[in-house]
Amino acid sequence: MELKTHISVKDLNVFYGNEQALHNITVDIPDKKITAIIGPSGCGKTTLLKSFNRLIDLTDGIRVSGQIFVDGENIFDPKIEITHIRKKMGLLSQRPYPLPMSIYDNVAYGPRIHGIKNKKKLDEIVEHYLKESSLWDEVKDRLSAPASKLSIGQQQRLCLARGLAVEPAIILGDEPTSALDPKSSQRIEQRFLELKNDYTIVIVTHILRQARRLADYVIFLYLGELIEHGPAAEIFENPKEAITKEYIKGIIS
Repeated sequence: MELKTHISVKDLNVFYGNEQALHNITVDIPDKKITAIIGPSGCGKTTLLKSFNRLIDLTDGIRVSGQIFVDGENIFDPKIEITHIRKKMGLLSQRPYPLPMSIYDNVAYGPRIHGIKNKKKLDEIVEHYLKESSLWDEVKDRLSAPASKLSIGQQQRLCLARGLAVEPAIILGDEPTSALDPKSSQRIEQRFLELKNDYTIVIVTHILRQARRLADYVIFLYLGELIEHGPAAEIFENPKEAITKEYIKGIIS
């Protein structure tokens, strides 16, 4: 079955000063699937991920060539509004960064920025996305409490709720469970598996077991180059490239 494309990367090159981090990356990210970007540390996984929402723009000395199309729009087009692109994507970082405000206000923050002021509507949004993130039952009686009082696993689920509340089409995860305990990691993974029915999800992970559990599609990067990509079963069970086989077997890491 042919996969519908949501993000299309064409000849992407990224330079940090004189150092090239990504070399001529061309790949399509399928819609409403979980795509895992795998590879050793320092091979360009996070750079590729942060290219999708142009967060790499915030890095000094960055230089980019090539194109990335999201819903058919080239996000590097000079006329494109960056906030328009970023609104389409929720980002979960390695460590959760709740805003220094209440649990309620963390989730309501994005909708308020986008013009929603009605208290009843905000209440509905906060409840809905806390439920989407499997956090509602744990916090519904203390929504006015500081988000910083939550456990780190709860904070990560709160950040997921905050990201979903602006109604993105894409969820990006940069090693989103690496700072969590096993139980919290399992909860985030379970939510991803449920959310992929409605969202395109792209995660960076250095944990091959996690990629095997979650991924429908896999992108393998090595030293900034795209070695191979394809359906997860093909990459894990029958990789075409010798270096992919070595990485999956743990010979290189």
